[in-house]
Amino acid sequence: MRFLRVCVVFLLTLWSIPNYSLSQDSTDELIKIIEGAQHPNRQELDPDTLNELMDRFGVPGVSIAVIKDFKIHWAKGYGIADVETGAKVNRETLFQAASISKPVNAMAVLKAVQDGKFSMDDDINTLLKSWQLPESQFTKNQSVTPRMLASHTSGLGDGFGFPGYDPSDPRPTTIQILNGDKPSNVGPVLLARPPMTAYHYSGGGVTVLQLALTDVIGRPYPETLQELVLGPVGMMQSAFEQPLSPERDKNAARAHDGRGQSMGPKWHVYPELAAAGLWTTPTDLARFAIEVQKSLRGEANNVLSRTMIREMLSPVGVGDFAVGFSVTKKGQGWYFRHGGSNWGFSCVLVAHKVKGYGFAIMTNANNGGVITNELQERIERAYSYDSLDKPVRR
Repeated sequence: MRFLRVCVVFLLTLWSIPNYSLSQDSTDELIKIIEGAQHPNRQELDPDTLNELMDRFGVPGVSIAVIKDFKIHWAKGYGIADVETGAKVNRETLFQAASISKPVNAMAVLKAVQDGKFSMDDDINTLLKSWQLPESQFTKNQSVTPRMLASHTSGLGDGFGFPGYDPSDPRPTTIQILNGDKPSNVGPVLLARPPMTAYHYSGGGVTVLQLALTDVIGRPYPETLQELVLGPVGMMQSAFEQPLSPERDKNAARAHDGRGQSMGPKWHVYPELAAAGLWTTPTDLARFAIEVQKSLRGEANNVLSRTMIREMLSPVGVGDFAVGFSVTKKGQGWYFRHGGSNWGFSCVLVAHKVKGYGFAIMTNANNGGVITNELQERIERAYSYDSLDKPVRR
C-alpha cells in the first residue's frame, strides 16, 4: 500500500509539471512541423520553411500563439521587430491588432448591455450625446442599432480602411472623423442603404459605436476598455493607446513595407480606437479567444455571461458576421475569427467555437497576410483541425 501511495504521488507530480518532457517533446515536434518545409508538397509554398517564407515575402517579424484544449499550448516570436534597431521579436513584442480591435470593442459593448446601460437593439441616436447619425430616407422604417453597427449590417457605406496618421501630423477627434472634417483623412460616415439590407464592412460604423459607448459610460475610451475587457481577461500587455507611450514602445514592432523595409515613422497612429487602435500580442489575443470559448461553456465568464457570449457568436441574419466576429463553417468546424491590416501590420485571430483550439498570428509588414494564410493551413494540418475535410496528422 505504501508503494502504491508513492507511485500515485510521483505520477501526480509529473502530471502537475507544465513542461513535463513527454508533453514538451510533442509540442516541439508540432512546432517543427509548422516551421519546416511541408510534406507532401501540395502547393507552391510548401517547400519553404517559415524563415524562408519571411525572407521571400519581405516580412521581418512574426509572432504566434496556439490554443489547444482551451489553453495556450505555445507561443513564439520569429525574426526582427524593427529593421532599424535590429531588435528581435519575442513573445511580449507588441503589434498593432488593426481590425481585431473590433471584436474586443464588441465585448465591451456587450458588457455595457449586460450591465443595463442600453440594449443592442436601441436606436443608436438615443445613445449618442455628442453627435448624431444623420437621418435619411433609409431610416424611415428602421433605425440603426448597436447590433447592426457591430455586425456591419447598419447600411453605412463607408467601407473604411483607415490609413492612420504620421505621429507628427495633427489628429482628428472622433466627431471630425465621423463628419469627414479636417484633419481627418477619410470621408464622412453616411448611410448608403436601409439597415439590414446587406453586409457591408464599415470601420466608420464601429467608430460610431465607439462614440456611443464613450457617451454612455462618460469616461475615456481606453479606460473603459481596460476596465471592462482587457483587465478582466488578463490581457496585461494590451492597450488602446494611440500614440503608443515611450515605455510601451520599447518593445513594440515597427511597421514595414512589402519588401520588409522601414517606411519612415515607426508606426502610424489610429484615433479610430475601436476599429483599429489596439496594441497587443498573440498571447493576449489567445487569452481573449479562450475567454470567449470558455464563457460559451459557462466556465470563465470574467466579462460576459454565457447568454451574452452567445449573442457575440450569433450571426445577425445578414452576412456571416455576429456581434464583432465573423462566424463561419470550414470543413466540419464552426469558427469565430477576425483579421486585421494596418499600415505595415497584418494579423489574424481564429478559434473553434466548441473544441478549444485556435491561434493568433501577428506580423509587422504589408505582406504579412501571405504568412498568416500559410501558417493558418500549417497549424490546421499539424493539429488535425476539423476545418479540413480530411485532416492529416504527420
